[in-house]
Amino acid sequence: MQLAITVLGNTQSQFIAEILPAVRDCNCNILEIRSSHLGQSVAAYLLIQGNWNQIAKIENTLDNIEKRLEIKIHTLRPDQKDKNKDKECMPYSLETISLDRNSVIESITSFLFDRNIDIEEITGSSYQAPYIQTSVFSTKFVILIPPQIHLLSLREEFLDFCDQLNIDAILEPIKR
Repeated sequence: MQLAITVLGNTQSQFIAEILPAVRDCNCNILEIRSSHLGQSVAAYLLIQGNWNQIAKIENTLDNIEKRLEIKIHTLRPDQKDKNKDKECMPYSLETISLDRNSVIESITSFLFDRNIDIEEITGSSYQAPYIQTSVFSTKFVILIPPQIHLLSLREEFLDFCDQLNIDAILEPIKR
């Protein structure tokens, strides 16, 4: 059984130092962990595994940690997804850069979802471009392209889409 955990706290709270020992003490295994600073906050994402008793125990422990440290913790027991679905798809990396506009990331995700392309991961940030002091938005996606989509046609269609929105993009397969 798996448990997905998201944690949000301020930069002063060192909640990771509390959560990792709690996972260990409940005899659960960490499958994935990510943490990053978001402004004055820290976000962490964990995927852990254990039997039903261990998962119930860590859920209770996390409730106590949340109250004691005054942080936000959300948990979800994910469905066991079909592993064969991911194996059929082709993993691709997609990177974009454009002027920072409100709808850039929304437009890109809509383009992908309209074509039944799964997004495995998104990272993005806004920063001041050197020399011109204009705000620029950069994204990195990991996407899974289904086998029924013709890759050359998708690439051409996506690059036309990016040209219309003045987005510079790179779409390439992930090499493992």
